[in-house]
Amino acid sequence: MLIIIIISMKGQTNILVYISICSVIGAFSVSSVKGLGIAIKEILEQKPVYQHPLVYILVGTLVLSVSTQINYLNKALDMFNTSLVTPIYYVCFTTTVVTCSIILFKEWNSMDLGDIIGSLSGFFTIIIGIFLLHAFKSTNITLKNLSLRLFFIAYISDSI
Repeated sequence: MLIIIIISMKGQTNILVYISICSVIGAFSVSSVKGLGIAIKEILEQKPVYQHPLVYILVGTLVLSVSTQINYLNKALDMFNTSLVTPIYYVCFTTTVVTCSIILFKEWNSMDLGDIIGSLSGFFTIIIGIFLLHAFKSTNITLKNLSLRLFFIAYISDSI
């Protein structure tokens, strides 16, 4: 119900409405896949996991979340430019999946401080890289252009 109200109010003008819905629901799909992966591993170890209703709930959650996620992502792509939707969606999706992983699976409790810093550094490097790729995508830099600029920089620094 909340999704319908927000989409009708701000969906046509704000790109974050559809992307936020896709990202949050995407975190459910990733968590469901991880839970199903654990269940499949236990089935292969001859444990009667298929008797528990949680496996079927995870399958239903996965099907529902993936179909909803694809639906709202297509709506976002229909209304807004792909070059805007793709990087914003990637950053939001990654953020919600990492947050969900921290909360639900408590994966970071067993990590050393160096591993946490490395993971966060990689995450922020990806975010900055995506920003830089899309911020400078219209800049036309050729090898000839670049070598000429490097020549002038070297010439100026030698004369100082």
